[in-house]
Amino acid sequence: MTNQQHPIIPPQDLRNKWLDEAPSTSVYDYLIDSAAQWGADQELEACCEWLVTHQWHGPSGACLVNLRADRRPKPLSLKEQALAALRHAPGPDYPNPITLLTADEHALIRRALEQLND
Repeated sequence: MTNQQHPIIPPQDLRNKWLDEAPSTSVYDYLIDSAAQWGADQELEACCEWLVTHQWHGPSGACLVNLRADRRPKPLSLKEQALAALRHAPGPDYPNPITLLTADEHALIRRALEQLND
């Protein structure tokens, strides 16, 4: 088994790039996270290629778009996070006015509002 390269082993130039980008305080964590993400992305693309090769992707290709979107969801924007926090907060007609926002929800909404133009 010597000299066999697994297809999901990152190339040396990519490893060097990660070493250069890694913060000096957490090189090990950065490298592990980067390698795990890169490997997962490689596997996802291999699965998409397999679907295409076996013609399981449907005529419109929407299956591939949906698969990528479901497996690599984008994080909520600050605005979306703040709105979600407000949805869980009591409004003026709430029967128990003692219930308040958590400190994290308050900070999130404050940050979102600070980004708005005056």
